Amino acid sequence: MSAPVYIAGTGVISAIGDNSAACLAALENEQAGMAEMRILDSIHRNRLPVAEVKWTNEQLASLAGMKPHISRTALLSCIAAKEALHDAGIENFSSLRTGFISANTVGGMDKTENFFKDFLADPKKGKLRDVINHECGAATELVADELGIKNYVSTISTACSSSANSIFFGARLIRQNILDVVIAGGTDALAKFTLNGFNTLMILDQQYCQPFDENRRGLNLGEGAGYVVLVSEKIAAALKKKPFSRLSGYCNANDAYHQTASSPDGTGSFLAMKGALAKSGLQPADINYINLHGTGTQNNDIAEGTAIKILFEPAYPQMSSTKSFTGHTLGASGAIEAVFSVLAIRDGLIYPNLRFETQMKELPFAPATKFKKGEKINHVLSNSFGFGGNCSSLIFSKI
Repeated sequence: MSAPVYIAGTGVISAIGDNSAACLAALENEQAGMAEMRILDSIHRNRLPVAEVKWTNEQLASLAGMKPHISRTALLSCIAAKEALHDAGIENFSSLRTGFISANTVGGMDKTENFFKDFLADPKKGKLRDVINHECGAATELVADELGIKNYVSTISTACSSSANSIFFGARLIRQNILDVVIAGGTDALAKFTLNGFNTLMILDQQYCQPFDENRRGLNLGEGAGYVVLVSEKIAAALKKKPFSRLSGYCNANDAYHQTASSPDGTGSFLAMKGALAKSGLQPADINYINLHGTGTQNNDIAEGTAIKILFEPAYPQMSSTKSFTGHTLGASGAIEAVFSVLAIRDGLIYPNLRFETQMKELPFAPATKFKKGEKINHVLSNSFGFGGNCSSLIFSKI
C-alpha cells in the first residue's frame, strides 16, 4: 500500500478504564466492565447487565473540560480524543492540515430522552438546550471545536462498523494529501432507545456475554470512545516519539443479506477480511492476532467464524473478542478495538476471551483464554461488522 499512514497516538475510555493504561491493566487482570446499570435509568436495570463508564455526566464533563449539559456521547468522545492527541505529542498541531473523523450511532439521544420525560409530564418543563444537539453530527462538531480542528470535520454512522470506517476514511484523506493529521475513531453512550431496540431483537444476554462459545446467549451493550491519531510519513518523521505501527490494510464490504443479521455463510465478513489483506499485501499466515467482532450472538459468531475458517484454514492465528470486557459499544467498538490492536503490537499482547467454556461445534478453532505478554505481534486484524451487512476490517502492522 503506497503512502503509508502511521498511528502516532491512542486514546480510549470504556467500562474497564478511563484511558489506555487503565484499560490495558483491566485486560491483563481479566477485569470485565459489565455490571448492573447505575447511570442509565431503565426498566431493565435489574435484568440486563451493561458495561457502563462509571462516571456521571457531571463527572465526565469535569474530565473532558466541557459543560455538563453536553451529551454523554460528546463527553466520552472528548476525553478519548484529547488523550490520543496528547499521546501523539505533535508539535505545531494548529499549523497543520488537521481533521476529525468521528463515528457514533446515538448522538445526543441521552439528553433528548431526559428532556421528553420532563416535557411530557409538564409542557412548560424541559430545557431546549438538551435537544438541540440530538443528531449524530453535533457530537463530532462540539468535540472538533474543543480540539480546535477546522480543516475537515465529518461524522460516520454505519452501525457497528462506524468507527472502523472513520479510521480508514481518515487514512485515505492523508494518502490523498488532503490532510496531514487525522484524529479518527468513534463514540457511543448508552441510551434507553438503543437498549430497548436490541432487547426487541432478543439478542441481549441476561448474564455476562460469552463470545464464540457454543452456549452463547447474546451480547451485553456497553459505552465508550476510542481514537487513533493518524499521520502522514512526513509528520511521522518529525515526531519526537516514533510511531510503533501503521495502518497497512483496510476494506469495507456489504453482503446486503438482512437489516440486522449477518449472512450465515459469512460472505460480508469474508470479503472485508480478504480485501484488507489484499490492500496490505499480506497473506493470511502473516496475521498474528485477530481482534474478533465477536458480539456473542448466535448469528454474528457463526458468520464471522465461518469466514475465518474459509480464509485462514488450516493455520489459524490467535484471536479473541475484547467485547467480553467492554461489552458491545456499537459505533465506538471499531475504534476501541483498534486501540487495543495497536497496543497489542506495541507490547506484544494477546487478550483473553473471557468466560469461554465450550468450543463451537461448527468451528475447528477456539479463542485465546489467557492474557499473554511477550508475543511476536507484527500484524493484527481487527473486525467490525454492522447491521445491514456493513462489514469492515482493519490491519495494523508493526514498523
